[in-house]
Amino acid sequence: MKFRVFIQLTGIVLSLSTELAAQSFVENALLFSRTRPGGSARMQALGGAQVALGGDFSSALSNPAGLGMYNRSEFTFTPGINFYNTDADHLGTSQKEATSKFTIPGLSYVFNSPNNKDGFWGGSFGISMTRTNDFNSFMRYSGNDNVSSIVDWFIQDAQGLSESALLNSDFPTGLAYSNFLFEDSTFYGGPERYYFSVVGLYPDPDDIRHLKRQGSIKTKGAQYQWSLAYGGNYKDKFFFGANVGISTLRYTFTSTYSESDFFFELDPDFNPLDNLLMEETIDIEGTGVNLTLGVIFRPVDFLQVGASFATPTYYQITDSYNARVSTQWNNYNYLGTGNILNSESFESFEPVIAEYNLTTPMKLSLGTAFFLSNYGFISGDVEFINYRKAKYASDISGISFDGENDAILASYKNTINYRIGAEFRLEALRFRAGYNVQSNPYNTSVVDTNRSIQTVSAGIGLRLTKFFIDFALLRSSGTSEYSPYVFQNNTGPRVDLSNSLTTGMLTVGFTF
Repeated sequence: MKFRVFIQLTGIVLSLSTELAAQSFVENALLFSRTRPGGSARMQALGGAQVALGGDFSSALSNPAGLGMYNRSEFTFTPGINFYNTDADHLGTSQKEATSKFTIPGLSYVFNSPNNKDGFWGGSFGISMTRTNDFNSFMRYSGNDNVSSIVDWFIQDAQGLSESALLNSDFPTGLAYSNFLFEDSTFYGGPERYYFSVVGLYPDPDDIRHLKRQGSIKTKGAQYQWSLAYGGNYKDKFFFGANVGISTLRYTFTSTYSESDFFFELDPDFNPLDNLLMEETIDIEGTGVNLTLGVIFRPVDFLQVGASFATPTYYQITDSYNARVSTQWNNYNYLGTGNILNSESFESFEPVIAEYNLTTPMKLSLGTAFFLSNYGFISGDVEFINYRKAKYASDISGISFDGENDAILASYKNTINYRIGAEFRLEALRFRAGYNVQSNPYNTSVVDTNRSIQTVSAGIGLRLTKFFIDFALLRSSGTSEYSPYVFQNNTGPRVDLSNSLTTGMLTVGFTF
């Protein structure tokens, strides 16, 4: 399973799902499963609390029964802009980065087909596109370290591998070996094979090595779902619906990592290496399918209750990984052999392609909406999702993901997400506010971190006979961690991150 070796190197990122994420299979299972409540600016301003509401194209994704409340056909278009902010703190050095991106969170067409026979009052068919996840972000980090170097990690990873395996490796440890960063003990005729550092084995074992570490992470991409949904209406009391969803994902992770300014306290003249640089890029594409069923019941005019069930999404995924390691030597007499390293050396390779399947967990959502006569409403949802149920598989004989699936079972847990929103009506105007919490998905007895995400939202809308326009402003925030490499004892350098995402979006709709 050569294509899976790289997951050891890229470390751990614990962050907003719209921000940074690690490239281990375990972390990606969460990244692609932890989608957000998508939809129109109206529903986003309400915190995504929409399971018991209806009459909005967002129902196709959240609860297709809501399409049964349409009494006219409709077309909508939703543009938006996202602002991403990341504060990275590493070894006392803080760096702030901000980026922005124009997006299209939604597009829809709903065709209403009325009927007045035997209590069935007709329904509506909807086609919609909804952005359900955002992966765009950028961060830099730097700091001075006297504890470890990534060369130490390369050595640990190389133990037990033959020189031939390293020289033919397509991954960073092998590339580091080809760059002379560590050597085989048999180089000196030793009886046993083990690896040692060229720049990390100090001239004096009691010496202390210092280095400057710098890195950057850039991610981009998104998940979208195309929904083909129908919602029906029975006597304006009971609404039912179903949706076939086609989900797509595109995700690119690019990292750079460098070390420089090596200094040894007891031997300051020992300076063999000016710098080392590692670059990695991972491109992931996938297509999946799911089914959502839903109902809404209106026992009295001022109350609606709803429930929806979304099956797991079954993805077929292709990823492409490549890396480059380069070194700039400082006229180094290589281990006293007389071979002088005085120029840049580098190793890279053609992308490694992998194909596999991912099944994300099912979701169960319950909602209630209370209507305050003509003044507006209050809506609330709870969503149940068990991230432990994410699972990988391969159609290629002999390839197993048992280890990754066991790690998913151990790392994650059942969670309940909460959403609440309110709308106040003043003639043709609508004023909205909402709040939602995506609870911590981690089993804290295994992974001691809180990765919950809080989102505050507000918005305003105008409703006319043939036209409407809604605006929403959302702000999500959370904290996270990143490790560029992790040793077998779970130690390694750590970057503490504070992440925020601010989104402005506008839905323009026409009814006919």
